[in-house]
Amino acid sequence: MPEVMSHLLSLTSARTDEELWSLHCGHMESYGFDRVFYGYTRYRTSSSLGDPQDWVILSTLTSQYMETFIGDGLYTHAPMIRWALDNNGACSWRWLEELVVNGMLTENERRVIEFNQKHDVTAGYTLSFRSVSDRTKGAIALIAKPGMSQTEVDAIWAEHGDAITVANSVMHLKLLTLPYSGARPLTKRQIEVLQWVGDGKTTQDIAVLLELTPATVEKHLRLAREALDVETTAQAVLKAAFYNKMFVLEA
Repeated sequence: MPEVMSHLLSLTSARTDEELWSLHCGHMESYGFDRVFYGYTRYRTSSSLGDPQDWVILSTLTSQYMETFIGDGLYTHAPMIRWALDNNGACSWRWLEELVVNGMLTENERRVIEFNQKHDVTAGYTLSFRSVSDRTKGAIALIAKPGMSQTEVDAIWAEHGDAITVANSVMHLKLLTLPYSGARPLTKRQIEVLQWVGDGKTTQDIAVLLELTPATVEKHLRLAREALDVETTAQAVLKAAFYNKMFVLEA
């Protein structure tokens, strides 16, 4: 238990998402999960997970794997993602074996299974985090080392499942408080004007406060909207806040 508490303390003390992810992946590897794949969206609807560019994606899988799985849209047919969207908690990948045996997979889902087998993504656990909004969802796949069987993974989970679950939950909650480095970049001036808008200031107010012309303020707001790929300044403020880019102390 002291080792677990020490790791949790390290997670909660992380100052950047890179530091947090490195600590977490190293800890998961100590349990036999040498590859980890985390995803989070704030733009879920009844028919979509939103624009992939707006997701928080962290992964130790190869770029080749990610380009096909995400870029080619395989994720839309992944059984474990379907499970994560419909459930909370932990799920052994034994569930996939049961689907295969019972002939309950679609052709597209079988393609995902075959793709994963080619990349030695065959045994593991999926954790789906409870959401506070129907627009958000986060989940993580813990992928066992090549050659490990699901029986071995389940044995590890039987002994350490609670500690693994807590560590992943703390990582997830901590990540939501940190500026996401993978988000579209904003300049300091763009962040500054968005912060003033968030404080209720008008363009004219901001121009006076920053000793700029209103046209210059509008230019920075326009560039911020373009960088965040939104149509309105209100949406830009919301998205920048989602990614913890506003009112954040320097690490």
